Amino acid sequence: MTQAGASVIQSDGMTADGIGRNGAPRAGGVAGTALDVSDEQVVVGEGVALDVRPAGFLLRAVSSLIDAVVTIVIAIAVLWVVLWAIANAVDNGARIENAALIAIVLATQIAVLVFVPCLIETITRGKSVGRYIMRLRIVRDDGGAAGFRHALIRALVGFFEFWSTSGGIAMITGLVNARSKRLGDIIAGTYAQNEAAPRLSPNLGPLPPGLERWATIADVARMPDRSARRMRDYLIQAPRLEPGARLHAAGTIAREIKDSVHPIPDVDADTFLRAVAAVRRDREWAAIELRRARLARVEPILEQLPHGFPQRG
Repeated sequence: MTQAGASVIQSDGMTADGIGRNGAPRAGGVAGTALDVSDEQVVVGEGVALDVRPAGFLLRAVSSLIDAVVTIVIAIAVLWVVLWAIANAVDNGARIENAALIAIVLATQIAVLVFVPCLIETITRGKSVGRYIMRLRIVRDDGGAAGFRHALIRALVGFFEFWSTSGGIAMITGLVNARSKRLGDIIAGTYAQNEAAPRLSPNLGPLPPGLERWATIADVARMPDRSARRMRDYLIQAPRLEPGARLHAAGTIAREIKDSVHPIPDVDADTFLRAVAAVRRDREWAAIELRRARLARVEPILEQLPHGFPQRG
């Protein structure tokens, strides 16, 4: 690792002394400081961090709105059937007290607003109509499947969280929580997982010129998945970023991955990220092609019948 290369990615594409490449003093006057934007990890009981994607606030809000509309429609339909049955009973001479009528209506509402969502979520293993449409699923904090206990707690708390406050508590807790959890999720120990497959990323471009020799000896295979994902997201969004934001983001991510790359080339942070991404992509593609070629060579041996056994099909 060269001293110049190490100083390039120390902080936001600036040198270690706080002076930019154009000789201008660095804004803020503090060298080497960066905002920690690492996301919350999902760690199972064995201490293994899972690479999962919690659902964002907007997805959860749309899912909850769909579920609320479906629940209201079901509640109106069930309540209409109950009242129709009561009216028929009264017409046939039955006598129903007002207290009993109120109890029946309240029991019907609780059944529709609490027990029906709990039952559906338990049977579908964390799904609902809204979550099915938005491709979400409720899981435990350790990534395991949620059960009846979790669904019951979420439904009971959701009765007050959604219907008593018109969703205000759920919105506040979802906005301030790292995984967009609502109050019921916090108490039950669950969160919403995004099951939608990520879209294919566009071509990140060729290897930056002048780094061909470095690419033949660079070690870039030890990078954590989260760091590689952040680097890919930056390279996709970089053309739409303002110059200042792009400089800061490139420096932050470059500092995060520099310990996984050796040697570090003497380039700016943005070029460094594009070079690392290009080398990783080319080597992964070469490995895929090599595996495909090896399988093609042994495919006749794997598919042929032993000892000249005749082909009967």
